[in-house]
Amino acid sequence: MSFYDLDKDERIKVVAKITSEIQSDLETSSTKKILVYFSDEDSYIRKTAYQAIGRIYLSHKKLQPVIINLLDALFLSENEKIRQTVINAAGEIGMSDFPPIVKLMEQGLFDVHHSVRNAVIGSIKKMGQRNPKPTLAFAHRYLHHDNFEIRREICHGIELRGRTHPQDILPMLKELQFDKKPRVRNTLIHVIGQIAYKKGCLATVIEDLKTWENKELVKEALAEIIDVHYRYRNFSVLTQQEAIDYIERNYNHLK
Repeated sequence: MSFYDLDKDERIKVVAKITSEIQSDLETSSTKKILVYFSDEDSYIRKTAYQAIGRIYLSHKKLQPVIINLLDALFLSENEKIRQTVINAAGEIGMSDFPPIVKLMEQGLFDVHHSVRNAVIGSIKKMGQRNPKPTLAFAHRYLHHDNFEIRREICHGIELRGRTHPQDILPMLKELQFDKKPRVRNTLIHVIGQIAYKKGCLATVIEDLKTWENKELVKEALAEIIDVHYRYRNFSVLTQQEAIDYIERNYNHLK
């Protein structure tokens, strides 16, 4: 039976059990239960495990070096689920304490398995939202990496911060405006659309796009913004027509 096949009370008990057993492992220098949970086929069990690591890290200072050493060791596993869970656990820690997990994020970016690299994207998203300064500085180091997939992953990773603070990531996005790789370009346009429909963000995005030199990309981004306001019409602050009207009033650089 998977985690979400359980009722709410049973899930609470499972979370408490996993957290207790992981803490016991950490306190006794064991990995028996941790390995079981980090490699579980159920992604929600793995999520419970890496979130437990994050909570224990915050509440038990004496276990912090133990946790970091454990994650470093587990990242050497051949099991991609374990490596993926390690990166997600590192992301939980990085929301409040970034320096100890930098090496893991660097290793995760170049992992051979896409699920591990995707965990880096997810971790950058949540760290960028809660602990933006070091996270965005880290992301910027790889923004122009020779490997276009790294550039794409970084672009995607900073998206969540942009949904509440678009001014923090728009300068970084602007640096990618002439990237020739379609996957990077498409991700860039996607991210612009994803931040533009959030409350108070459209005006900031449009003002910034006025300063971009790549007018063809801007044209595609504006089309994406308009489309997103329809696709996400149940969540968007403005209707699609209101977004169109705003763009027509405030962006005339393509005319």
